[in-house]
Amino acid sequence: MHTVAVLALDRVIPFDLSTPIEVFSRTRLPDGRPGYQVRVCAERDEIDAGAFAVRAPWGLAGLDGADTIIVPGVAEPTAPLSPAVRDALRAAAADGTRIASVCVGTFPLAATGLLDGLRATTHWRAAALLAATYPAVDVDPDVLYVDNGQFLTSAGAAAGLDLCLHMIRRDYGSAVAADAARLSVMPLERAGGQAQFIVHDHTPTPQGSEWETLLAWLRENLAHDLTLADIAERSGTSTRTLIRRFRDQTGTTPLQWLHRARVRQAQHLLETTAHSVERIGHQVGFASPTTFRDRFKRTTGVSPQTYRRTFA
Repeated sequence: MHTVAVLALDRVIPFDLSTPIEVFSRTRLPDGRPGYQVRVCAERDEIDAGAFAVRAPWGLAGLDGADTIIVPGVAEPTAPLSPAVRDALRAAAADGTRIASVCVGTFPLAATGLLDGLRATTHWRAAALLAATYPAVDVDPDVLYVDNGQFLTSAGAAAGLDLCLHMIRRDYGSAVAADAARLSVMPLERAGGQAQFIVHDHTPTPQGSEWETLLAWLRENLAHDLTLADIAERSGTSTRTLIRRFRDQTGTTPLQWLHRARVRQAQHLLETTAHSVERIGHQVGFASPTTFRDRFKRTTGVSPQTYRRTFA
C-alpha cells in the first residue's frame, strides 16, 4: 500500500491539511482495498491550526518510509523553517520520496532548497513573493499544479485537490483517479489554470496622480477602438513618453492595460448577463469574436464559454 505522510507545520492552513487527508484516505482500488495509508506528522505534539489545535499521531519519524510527503500551506509562509523539518525533508528527498506542496506550502518546501532550478507554482497572490524570496525557483503563477517528477507543487486552495487526483492517476491509473474525483464531486481535469481565477485588478494609481484621469477615461471607453495615438493625445504626451511614464506608474503598457481591462469587464458580463459571447466581445471593444476569444483565453487560460459555465 502507498503511504502518504501529511506534514502539519505550525500555523498550518486547515483546508490545505484536510484536502490530502480526505482524498487519499477515501481512495479505493477496483477490488475495494484502500489505495493509501495516510499519516499526519508534526514536529511537536500539538500544532496551531488557527481556529483549533492539531494533535498529530506521528512525529517527524513518520516521514521515514513514506512514499509521498505532502506539505500543506501555512498562515505565515515566509516564517523560518525549523532545521529538524528541513533536514527531514532533505533526507526523504535523498531517499527518492515524492514530495508535494499545497498552496503556499511551496514556501517551506522551497526553503529546503529542493526546488532550486525547478519550475513551481503557488497561490497566485503569493507568486511574486515566492519569486522574490526564492529567486532560484522558476515560479509559474498561471497553472493549477506543476509536476517535476519527484517534486510537485500546487496553486491555491482547491488546486491541491487537482494535484492529489493527478498523483492518484500516476499511482493507480485513470479509473481509480476518476472514482476519487467523483467522490470529491470534482472533474478529473479542470480546463485552464489559475489565470481564470485571478481578478485582474489594475495596478493601483495614487489618487491625484497624472494618470488617474486617463485611467478613468480608458475604463469609460473600453468599447471604442482606441489606438496608442488616441491614448497619447488624450494624455497630452507623445506615444514614446506615454509608454515610458505609463509603465513607470502602472507596471505595464497602455495597450496591455486596456486589453486586461476589457477582459475583466468581459468576465463581469459573462458572470452576470445572458448576452452572447459575440455581443460581449463587441461591448468591451474587440473588433471580432475571434479576436475576443483569443485574447480572453490568452489572459484567463479558458474560453469565454468555459468561463461562463464555471462562474455564471
